[in-house]
Amino acid sequence: MPHQNLERLYSSLGFVVWGDLGPVTLYRNKRGKVVFFAKTWPHKPGSPAQLAQREKFIQAAAAWHALTSVARAEWEQATRRASLCLTGYDLFLHWSLTADDRAIRTLEHQTATKLLQP
Repeated sequence: MPHQNLERLYSSLGFVVWGDLGPVTLYRNKRGKVVFFAKTWPHKPGSPAQLAQREKFIQAAAAWHALTSVARAEWEQATRRASLCLTGYDLFLHWSLTADDRAIRTLEHQTATKLLQP
């Protein structure tokens, strides 16, 4: 009887399966093996610090969506020109959460983009 290799099954037809799939969480470890385990749920509500951090993320995401398409494209362009391993959205979230204007100004200078308003 033929045996289906699980590695090939999880990435058949070019789809790579990872994340939550029903009651199971899947990911690839550093050696390329698929690891899966039962999804876990928190047993108690988040702490005040966790709730505050979640609210910061919500506000940062809302600020990203409030940007014009031209402004969002500038953030994307900066990450591409600097060969960063993140997207413009990720960079914007980093800036929104850390308020590190100096790093963003340096990136603007290096990539000839305009990210922050004067």
